[in-house]
Amino acid sequence: MIEGHGDDSYLYGNIRMNFSSNIHAHADLSALKSFLAGHLDCIASYPEPSPRRLEALIAADCGLDPSQVLVTAGATEAIYLIAQVFRDRPTFKVFRPTFSEYEDACRIFGYRESDRADLCWLCNPDNPTGRVCDEAFIRTLTGQHRLLVLDQSYEDYTAQPLIHPSLVPAFGNLIQLHSMTKRYAVPGLRLGYVTAASDLVARLRSEMHPWPVNALALQAGEWLLTNRQTVLPDKDLRLAEAVRLRHLLNAIEGIEMGESSTTFMLGTVRPALAAELKDWLAREKGMLIRDASNFQGLTAHHFRIAAQSPEEDDSLVAAVRDFMHR
Repeated sequence: MIEGHGDDSYLYGNIRMNFSSNIHAHADLSALKSFLAGHLDCIASYPEPSPRRLEALIAADCGLDPSQVLVTAGATEAIYLIAQVFRDRPTFKVFRPTFSEYEDACRIFGYRESDRADLCWLCNPDNPTGRVCDEAFIRTLTGQHRLLVLDQSYEDYTAQPLIHPSLVPAFGNLIQLHSMTKRYAVPGLRLGYVTAASDLVARLRSEMHPWPVNALALQAGEWLLTNRQTVLPDKDLRLAEAVRLRHLLNAIEGIEMGESSTTFMLGTVRPALAAELKDWLAREKGMLIRDASNFQGLTAHHFRIAAQSPEEDDSLVAAVRDFMHR
């Protein structure tokens, strides 16, 4: 496991505004909380050994057969499970900078890196850059590699076209990852799922441990899908606010924010280090950003932020300006 992901507010005691997690901090979870409060008795019983009810609901929602869906305890569990199951395909490829757990999972199970690999990973939209690759590029990758893992965990954080789950089984060598954690802004529940051809899902299921998802998370997932819940604010408004935030930060000397097709973005600070900026914002302003220096291919000057409310974003811009003008 890689240390140093975002949302590490536990290291500080005074965080008021959290820009470090890509998940929107102001999702309306009131209805979900009310539902779960009335269903806490579920924690006194074992959940389904394999979460078939939730898989059936997801399949119906995606236009798939239930045999083409596998529910996991977050997309990260699926990443390590895939590396475990396909360890007979000993080479891997990633497109850096990207989510570090792909490489970590492959390292654990003895893969070696290769440009034309058996197992290729693509985060789309990418974390931390926010870039989005088109379908033509993805189809090219499926032709170059025995198996492509397409991580669409941030599919609800972009307006760019992405491959719909109903199209995935026809590829034959494509595994798609999804995150209900991010769609519904519930990272503490750990809930995700895989969509793929039935034979690939069957291979993954064959090495999965029983009771992979806890009862409370399953209750939440079933209720959210059955009731067609939307907890995130309007996507277009969130994306427009991210563009506004990027422009404001780019106007500060020493700060450079990269282009992004999502609500989060990668930036650099110079001559200071990202760790210095993060620590100062946390301790002096009660604001948390992500030090992105531990992404392979990035430097000690890289940081990542996610746009929040306009008021919070304005406060962040003012705080960063104060830091640069110390």
